[in-house]
Amino acid sequence: MPASILGEVGDLLGEAALTRNKATRLACPSCGSAHVAQVLGDNGGISYVCTACGHSWS
Repeated sequence: MPASILGEVGDLLGEAALTRNKATRLACPSCGSAHVAQVLGDNGGISYVCTACGHSWS
């Protein structure tokens, strides 16, 4: 437990940054590349396309 409120806030901000980084990383399931674009699907859904190999998925 931190000795001050500033320590507590710092701990919470550090955890939020780690969570955000994990949540935003996306990799192609085919080749593993991180070069992925988010695109709007035909029926308004969200799809993804790998700009390295061309694989697409939703």
